[in-house]
Amino acid sequence: MNNSSAYIELLKTFPPRPITGEEELMATQEAIDSLLDKGELTPDERDYLNVLGTLVYEYEQTLEPIPDIYGIELLKALIEEFELRQKDLVPIFKTESIVSDILHEKRQLTTEHIQKLADFFSVSPAVFFPLHKVVCSKKFRLY
Repeated sequence: MNNSSAYIELLKTFPPRPITGEEELMATQEAIDSLLDKGELTPDERDYLNVLGTLVYEYEQTLEPIPDIYGIELLKALIEEFELRQKDLVPIFKTESIVSDILHEKRQLTTEHIQKLADFFSVSPAVFFPLHKVVCSKKFRLY
């Protein structure tokens, strides 16, 4: 084990400890960022960065995962999260019946709807595009 004085100094500047909350996560991330901003790292700095990165990774594993949803499913989740009713979305869709049709997947979101929803919920417009599975039905022959 390498106990160089440079490594010991790094440990003294920000002693690594298991992360138990957002405040500690932010402090650890600041320590990581300051190392990364230096550019070329010494072997001791790389080892220390690895320890800090492991602590962040371990903390993130304890967090509830963000569901991987898009399109109408995400819209439904946002409506529930913000405790909205269909009539709350009339400024975006013009009528409650259009809101209803979209939520029941009888209509598609338009580009205008997507932009207005993105602005309304302060998210990227990309999250409202549905994910399509690409299926290749062609059969290929090898010669």
